[in-house]
Amino acid sequence: MKRPGILYIISAPSGAGKTTLCRELLDIFPELRHSISFTTRKARPGEIDGKDYFFVDREKFLRMAENGEFAEWAEVHGNLYGTSLKTLEESRSDGIDLILDIDCQGAAKLKASKVQGVNIFILPPSFSELKRRLESRNSDSKDVIDRRVANAASEIPEARWYDYIIVNDQFSKAVEELKSIIIAERLRTGIIIDSIGSEFNIN
Repeated sequence: MKRPGILYIISAPSGAGKTTLCRELLDIFPELRHSISFTTRKARPGEIDGKDYFFVDREKFLRMAENGEFAEWAEVHGNLYGTSLKTLEESRSDGIDLILDIDCQGAAKLKASKVQGVNIFILPPSFSELKRRLESRNSDSKDVIDRRVANAASEIPEARWYDYIIVNDQFSKAVEELKSIIIAERLRTGIIIDSIGSEFNIN
């Protein structure tokens, strides 16, 4: 019997290293897939439509939201982001594990809607390091960086309701901690029973 797919929901303030960590996990676990969100923001240098995000205009996004195509959607930093409900439902029923990196608003909406997932929050080691990382991108203005740092101050307290918190101080250590979470969640009693419980009469 095929087990249901697991949804790993990962959030972090901008600059904490969430995207890089998620990419590393996808290299380590090739069977993991990245849930591609829809957004109205412009693609950054190197980002590819259909791989990093589905980049759409505001009109199309709002039309999709009105049609109930999103499990959640929110406005962040002036742009809209949404998670496809169809993607989540199909992945769970097909036994496919997904990584979904979304902001705190989106994660909270998924939790409230009873979408089953493992919630993981990535913290930077300090606010000063967070600002340094944002500045090193060389892609945002000072005003944008200051706004992202200010937003981080309101986002970080939301970590209290997540299942796990990882401090991304040393990248290799953070990767190992994320690997441990994924492996442990795949070994939960309910997951194992769903997949092979009938073989041993323990379902």
